[in-house]
Amino acid sequence: MSQVLTLLRRLSGEILHPTRRLTSAILLAASASISTVALLGLSGWLLSRASEHPPVMYLTAAAVAVRFFGITRGVGRYAERLSAHNLALQLQSALRIETYRKLARTSWIGRQSGDLLSRVTADVDAISDLVVRVIVPVASGVIVIAATVIVFAVFSPLSAVALAVSTLGAAGLAPWLARRWSRSTDAAAATTRGELAEAVHEISRCAPDLAVYDADTSQLDRIAEIDARLKAIDDRAAFVSGAAGALQVIASSLAVIGGLVIAGPAVASGQLRATMLAVIVLSPLALHEILTSFANAAQASTRTTASLARVIEVIDANPIGTGDRPPIDPADDPAIRLNEVTIGWPGDEPLAHRVTATVEGGTALAVTGRSGVGKSTLAATVLGVIPPVAGSVEVSGTVGYLAQDAHVFATSLAENVRIGCRDATDEEIRSALIRAGLNLDPDRVVGEYGATLSGGEVRRLALARLLVGEAQIYVLDEPTEHLDVATAEALLDDIFNAAADRPILVVTHDDQVKQRCDAELRLD
Repeated sequence: MSQVLTLLRRLSGEILHPTRRLTSAILLAASASISTVALLGLSGWLLSRASEHPPVMYLTAAAVAVRFFGITRGVGRYAERLSAHNLALQLQSALRIETYRKLARTSWIGRQSGDLLSRVTADVDAISDLVVRVIVPVASGVIVIAATVIVFAVFSPLSAVALAVSTLGAAGLAPWLARRWSRSTDAAAATTRGELAEAVHEISRCAPDLAVYDADTSQLDRIAEIDARLKAIDDRAAFVSGAAGALQVIASSLAVIGGLVIAGPAVASGQLRATMLAVIVLSPLALHEILTSFANAAQASTRTTASLARVIEVIDANPIGTGDRPPIDPADDPAIRLNEVTIGWPGDEPLAHRVTATVEGGTALAVTGRSGVGKSTLAATVLGVIPPVAGSVEVSGTVGYLAQDAHVFATSLAENVRIGCRDATDEEIRSALIRAGLNLDPDRVVGEYGATLSGGEVRRLALARLLVGEAQIYVLDEPTEHLDVATAEALLDDIFNAAADRPILVVTHDDQVKQRCDAELRLD
């Protein structure tokens, strides 16, 4: 929980007047709840007083107060919802931005994409529940209970003691038991949701292959098993919530009975006015809604804490590689220099040792070798995605990257190209598409994973993304992979014509590519 509080303090610096907004939400919630208690208690007093047939003017003030509290309850609750949700959504926005910033600063190697997606969506959303379902209801509830007990103490101290004891059980014991009973299952909810997201992502991405090889049944069974576990968690949470609600009903009933037992004799002996009996007996019933929120908050706090702990893992993770950096100024002499570099993915054995090479303007270096020897790893090291195990990598100038499996988003060609330069104009995007040999409408939607494009068109789209950035250095990873000879030749012509006098580092198995390069670096 301390990590979550630290996170809240960190995010509070990103929004305007967080303490004032939170205090406002709590006070508005407290005013709405106090109006509810006062409405029921005053209504009971009004009916009791009316039964004594006093002059109507004696009831006017109470009748107006009943109307006032009835209006205040609704208006206060609406204003509290606006205030609390405004703060919650601003915190959620700040946390999501911070999470994206962190993701941009590290490569998150080995992280399952479905689980990561669950962390930056559902788990980030949990911070709004922390405000709306935990902090505001609990803080306002404490204020209302304290105020009610104080008012009771003025008229009947023993009734105030009975109310305090019963509310302590409903607002303290029941939530504590609810949290204790469901702690393990509630804490597992976020992780299980991540597993389900990963499983659904995998089966949706690989559905054609699974169907062809008749392997879809086992994957569907896996999803069903995870879903059954998640359902069991929800069932346990619902049972605990119901049990806690029952305890609160019992506590409220005891408060009513206690008030009746204590106030009844006091009225009979003349120590307490008869009209106050209804107030003391009915007011605890109005506290039931408030007391119910305590158990709900206890369960919500467990789930939100577990979810936010998963987000904190993302935010506090040690960065791998250089990640997102401020824009690099263009260099007068762009080049790549590898000095006795040993490469490998963090946590694994090094793949290649003592690699030395220099790529300067107007030259192209082909990086070759058998599959798995570390060619793409070398490209990732040059790009700064991962750090070198040993040695140094010096890159002067801006770098553009043509990935082997460049992702194509389910949007327009223009938006896919704009990834290479977010400030690119429509004219620059159209020019990049033409230079890449993809003379298509920039507004054409390409479908999920570029479903409406051929393999060659996908490669040219990735090339347009590279060209629009006007990078000084090109790093290419298997640019002709899966292309026929004619298409590959045409693509290479476009790449090398666009490169002009830029340094080019290209990872390849293709002899066509090797022949166009000035030197070859073979990794063994």
